Amino acid sequence: MMLSAQIAGTHADLVEETVRESAAAALSGVAASWRRSMLYHGLDPSQKRPPVRVTDREFNQALEAAGDLLIVARPTLDGLFRLAGQAGCSIVLTNENGLILKSSSKAGDETSFRGWGLTEGAVWSEAAEGTNGIGTCLVEKAPVVIHQKQHFRSANIAMSCMAAPIYDPKGDIRAVLDISSCRRDLDASFAQVLGAMVTESARTVESDLFRSAFAGARVLMAGEPGKSGVALLAVDADDLIIGATRQARKLYGLNDETLAQTPPLVDVLQLEERSSSGAAARSDLKRALSRQGGNVSAAARDLGISRATMYRRMKKFGLAGT
Repeated sequence: MMLSAQIAGTHADLVEETVRESAAAALSGVAASWRRSMLYHGLDPSQKRPPVRVTDREFNQALEAAGDLLIVARPTLDGLFRLAGQAGCSIVLTNENGLILKSSSKAGDETSFRGWGLTEGAVWSEAAEGTNGIGTCLVEKAPVVIHQKQHFRSANIAMSCMAAPIYDPKGDIRAVLDISSCRRDLDASFAQVLGAMVTESARTVESDLFRSAFAGARVLMAGEPGKSGVALLAVDADDLIIGATRQARKLYGLNDETLAQTPPLVDVLQLEERSSSGAAARSDLKRALSRQGGNVSAAARDLGISRATMYRRMKKFGLAGT
């Protein structure tokens, strides 16, 4: 959709005036993004240029690297398109750099989205396009709604973008899921509705990625979802934690180092530990050894038993210590 030179010029003037008012960045996330776009990335809101695109080779490499993501995300993307695609929306999935890996839109809307450069192989980082749903989501590491004139570039202000991050099982941003609308009559309140929809869909993909990564483990919901995604813990047969999503890591102070020690679930969640025989007794031993870094003497003291008893039980269950 083409904009008149007057409208484009007025928007560029507004962006430049807002950027000059340094205090505005502290009051508005959009103003802060405009400021980054102009002062840090050196972009001009009035500049007309084609979108940044990667080479075919680079695109194919990105697709290969995202193979598992694309497989896991496909049902959610298809469902989202059925809900929003008929309403003039494009469903977009990018990698962690804002490179569009997959985009779907109704045939009648493809021309508009292609004109904006919202196509596979294009890069929509803030460094490339200024304030936009995908790029600003990557910077903020949180769901965002960029409604029409909140975009940095005048060329993009007829579009609305609602985006949410998808975190990988280690808590790093793996992708961005975006709904973009080409309808000028999309008001800000309905954009928020679409934003909630894309956030929920991103959480579904993130949850599916996590469950796929820990297919042999028991996966527990460990808290309410937040800006950092879903809170999930993966535990083994002995109730030792072997994985945690970004939100779960934030909630319980977990990181790669602590997870490498496979902390007991009861310790992290501060649950009342059970004690019995058989499989539960084996789990008690493993948790005690985990807490003490494999030190048998310390684990025995933790359980209130002698070293000899500890060794005897370890031998029974085929466990090793230091």
